[in-house]
Amino acid sequence: MSTFHANNRSYSPPSRPIAVICIDGCADEYISESIAQGKMPRLEAMVKKGYRGMVRGALPSFTNVNNSAIVTGMPPAVTGICGNFFLNPETGEEVMMNSPEFRRCDTLLNAAADAGRKVAFITAKEKLRTVLGDGIVERGGIVFSSEKVNEAKKETHGVDNAEDIIGKPRPEIYSGDASIYVLEAGAALVEQGRADFLYLSLTDFMQHKYAPSDSESLEFYGQMDEQIGRLLDAGCIVAATADHGMNAKNDENGDPKVIYVQTLLQEKFGEGVKVICPITDPYVVHHGALGSLVMVHLDDLSMTDEIIDFLWRQDGITEVYNREMAALKLELAPDRIGDICVLSGRDVVVGKTPADHDLSVLKGGLRSHGGRYEEMVPLLLSEPLNDEYQKIAAADPRNFDVFAFACNGAL
Repeated sequence: MSTFHANNRSYSPPSRPIAVICIDGCADEYISESIAQGKMPRLEAMVKKGYRGMVRGALPSFTNVNNSAIVTGMPPAVTGICGNFFLNPETGEEVMMNSPEFRRCDTLLNAAADAGRKVAFITAKEKLRTVLGDGIVERGGIVFSSEKVNEAKKETHGVDNAEDIIGKPRPEIYSGDASIYVLEAGAALVEQGRADFLYLSLTDFMQHKYAPSDSESLEFYGQMDEQIGRLLDAGCIVAATADHGMNAKNDENGDPKVIYVQTLLQEKFGEGVKVICPITDPYVVHHGALGSLVMVHLDDLSMTDEIIDFLWRQDGITEVYNREMAALKLELAPDRIGDICVLSGRDVVVGKTPADHDLSVLKGGLRSHGGRYEEMVPLLLSEPLNDEYQKIAAADPRNFDVFAFACNGAL
């Protein structure tokens, strides 16, 4: 056992391989339904022996925010990653947080590599490789995405011909295969002795498209179960959580239930209002840049209280905070958010204007995330918890505690 430290937290993993999985978009209902339908026998047996509980994710409940928190063990107030997309106060430009320059602390993956672990970070989405994968290759590790696995090079990804790891070509990113590929590659690297400390981050295309009881979801989770079984058979301690949950966001006709906040505010208060949708990322087919949290930037801050009061009164809007309270209550970096933070209800999304969102890409309605109602996610561990982590689990554990559970929590 070799203890390492990252961001004022200590990790003491046993010599066994550690595999932490982020099942993107995995609301707990997906696990429950798949187990009930007999699709996840390995996972069911794993959590009966080990642990299954619920943890609180980071808000906004978006991919970049929570993956950054998971690989650092820190909330967004520390990481500085408060969305997939933000208005950069230094430049005034609306930009994606798709570079490590935006992250304000190092990852525990690099600390593990420095401690002698053979680290592999495999993600479905290329954007996460670029945001979180820096430093791993320089320390002898492996990092690549299934989205661009065919572009992996030894000098930049730690491996040449990454497709040869499992003998499959690059999968389509808008598919369940993009996630299964990540798990297959992770299992193969452990089986081949090339990695013993893994972070495997999936994509939520399937959860955006299908409900937990849909046959497509059940088949997908069954495929996932097979690969989790491979990791277990290879001797891994397996831990899994999610970056966020997922909910349907549609009206009684099955059409997206959207509050266009910028339109609403400009009609009431005139110009001088700009709305930023932090869910915005390259994968518009997933969600059309519509989620359950937006940031509002104001030219005239003297209007802040009046606008907050107006927004609180709107049906479908459930929380409204000024910059100071959003930073405090949502654990956000105050310079990376708007003057007002707006969250919506379980079945509602918030956006900018109708012209800013192409609803034609959303086939069969909208399933999305980003707000309070996607904050709670599962945490699964293949080992029973020791006394210390039983107490942590009974309090207010977070999804970004998952590496601590995997490294420190086993009985």
